[in-house]
Amino acid sequence: MNIKVLVVEPGKEPYVSELTNELKPMQELVGGYIETVTLSPDAVLICNEEGKLNGLKANRRLGGDILVGTFFISGTYGEDFISLCGYDIKKYTKLFELGNAETSISV
Repeated sequence: MNIKVLVVEPGKEPYVSELTNELKPMQELVGGYIETVTLSPDAVLICNEEGKLNGLKANRRLGGDILVGTFFISGTYGEDFISLCGYDIKKYTKLFELGNAETSISV
């Protein structure tokens, strides 16, 4: 089954994509083992667990942390990943757009 996610690559604007809701395609998208970061009760950020250790390119800032490599945002329902709803697509696209002072980084 495919889910709708928001993909954020270093140096690029966020974009919506369909992703097979299985571990291997998720690992392929982020380039390694996945780690989840809860953004809200309904959304989770999925990134490369070892991205910093592997020297992946800086991507965006989140709070006091720098996210590296490609990550994506998915909806959640309990322990399951589900499609991101339209409201959250707009919310996180705006949050992670390149010009947003809250999340942009200078490299």
